Amino acid sequence: MRHTLPLAPQFYVTAPQPCPYLARRMERKLFTALQGDNAELLNDALSKQGFRRSQNVLYRPACADCSACLSARIRVADFQPNRSQRKARARNSDLRRQSSAPWATEEQYALFRRYLDSRHANGGMADMDIFEFAAMIEETPIRSRVVEYSAEPTHGERRRPLIAVSLTDILDDGLSMVYSFYDPDRARSSLGSYIILDHIEIAREAGLPYVYLGYWVPGSPKMGYKSNFDALEIFKNGHWQDIGDPDSHTGETHPLSVAPIAEQVARITLPDTQPIGG
Repeated sequence: MRHTLPLAPQFYVTAPQPCPYLARRMERKLFTALQGDNAELLNDALSKQGFRRSQNVLYRPACADCSACLSARIRVADFQPNRSQRKARARNSDLRRQSSAPWATEEQYALFRRYLDSRHANGGMADMDIFEFAAMIEETPIRSRVVEYSAEPTHGERRRPLIAVSLTDILDDGLSMVYSFYDPDRARSSLGSYIILDHIEIAREAGLPYVYLGYWVPGSPKMGYKSNFDALEIFKNGHWQDIGDPDSHTGETHPLSVAPIAEQVARITLPDTQPIGG
């Protein structure tokens, strides 16, 4: 018997688990499979509605009583770096960028392990082995790139050492930074900010209007740096809006702050612009 994929994507909800961003809260995700001939169209459409990609899955927070996680993106045309960001760009002027197809290497994994052990030793990726890392990099049904940054050789090194890596998706309206990691010994060089600044330049050169940064979470120290970027928009209450004063957004919980799952799904618009519930 021949089986075919459903015409419309099927959405599911994960079981509650501890939130990685805010203490004493539980997270839940709405997700769907990213597969088939229309994978890129689906990824483009749902990215504009606050979804993120992880391998062949698209997901968005759908917590029972918390709506703190807000998808964030930078308007490339309007962006102006601040003083600290200009310094970050200058401090990393020795780095060389190289973009390639999504292919995992042992050098990437070694850097990834050092990054996790230094900054996220207790995070959800802490136990990721090299095979799981390769899956994170390589299992993508859409246009993705691995953007590597290498430094000048020192101490008799024969080749440029790998300093930072970003797994980046190419959307129809921008670049989506899926996951980035870097040399923890160069943390004072503001490498994380530099990678974002460089992606803004890549998007500008390619004529793409946005750089998607993932989720900004008010009250989470891990995500606070994103609000330091100029021309930042957040996806809130079903539409993109300028972030304005970051302190005006709170991560407070309320039993009525999140719509029921069925209502959330009904509001999702697919690539053909027809709402799922329509």
